Amino acid sequence: MTDIKVISEKLCTTGDITRDEIIYLLENRTPGIQKTLAEKASARAREYYGNKVFVRGLIEFTNYCRNDCYYCGIRCGNKNAQRYRLSIDEIVECASYGYGLGFRTIVLQGGEDQFFTDDKMTEIIRAIKREHPDCAVTLSIGEKSYETYKAFFDAGADRYLLRHETADFGHYAKLHPANLSAENRQRCLFDLKKIGFQTGAGFMVGSPYQTNENIADDLLFLKKLDPEMVGIGPFIPHKDTVFADRKAGELDLVLYLLSIIRLMLPTVLLPATTALGTIDPRGRELGILAGANVVMPNLSPVGVRKKYDLYDNKICTGEEAAECMNCLKSRISRIGYEIVTDRGDNIKYVKEH
Repeated sequence: MTDIKVISEKLCTTGDITRDEIIYLLENRTPGIQKTLAEKASARAREYYGNKVFVRGLIEFTNYCRNDCYYCGIRCGNKNAQRYRLSIDEIVECASYGYGLGFRTIVLQGGEDQFFTDDKMTEIIRAIKREHPDCAVTLSIGEKSYETYKAFFDAGADRYLLRHETADFGHYAKLHPANLSAENRQRCLFDLKKIGFQTGAGFMVGSPYQTNENIADDLLFLKKLDPEMVGIGPFIPHKDTVFADRKAGELDLVLYLLSIIRLMLPTVLLPATTALGTIDPRGRELGILAGANVVMPNLSPVGVRKKYDLYDNKICTGEEAAECMNCLKSRISRIGYEIVTDRGDNIKYVKEH
């Protein structure tokens, strides 16, 4: 008979785990095992990064998107979305404001907006790098060609976030229209790794139709990809999508998976996401205690934040970035961690490059 303590000890010791063992961990989760894995995961994070929590300044610069993903509030089919685009000058100004607050990583996130051509994006990347050469630039703008990703990298972009969403091709098809495929999504991720980006993947926890087998496949895909960053968070329904009446992902399961991911990929940069803070007031702190070590305050102009509406009831849409940063520092310090303002590169990536 399989013993959950034996499986969890193997995971904590070696970081290796089979598909069947992952499924067993998920099906037989108890508060005791969850507590043990969280303690081991946070200790593992401290081995590599101490008690540091890295901040990324998030600029949500466009909510136009050509895609119609069934779960997303800014999908092209949502006629109720209030669309906006920041100008190049506004984007650079947001980055400079964040730099003044101590941010040394800027994340440019947006829908797949064809207005922002390769030339426009490389201009933005170069402008930020010119003003702040010690700052890392992270992009999160969807699926592109190898040539486009290479152009962004050559312009100075350091990192790229692209959640794989689900590794199971059939499950992916239930969440997306037919013109999008898990195969192409995964191609993009391996292209990004090949080019030299610090690459981030990840998935929604509790998304419609998700099974424990799907989650096991997601974790094994992450192990195979070996990304520098992993972003997971709960599925949260949006009122203007086909999944409006679906139940949100479960807090404890997200925390459990954060711990498992930390133990599988010890040096990974692992955010406690805004979505986690949305489903529970202490979600981000609990994420840190489960093994996460990144938070991403919003640098976007307050006037557009409510419009970048991926899911309902998103937190921090009315706070100024400085206010949000001070609040986070206080909250994180209360659980024994320290927010730091350096670039926060993946330690393994730095050694290999």
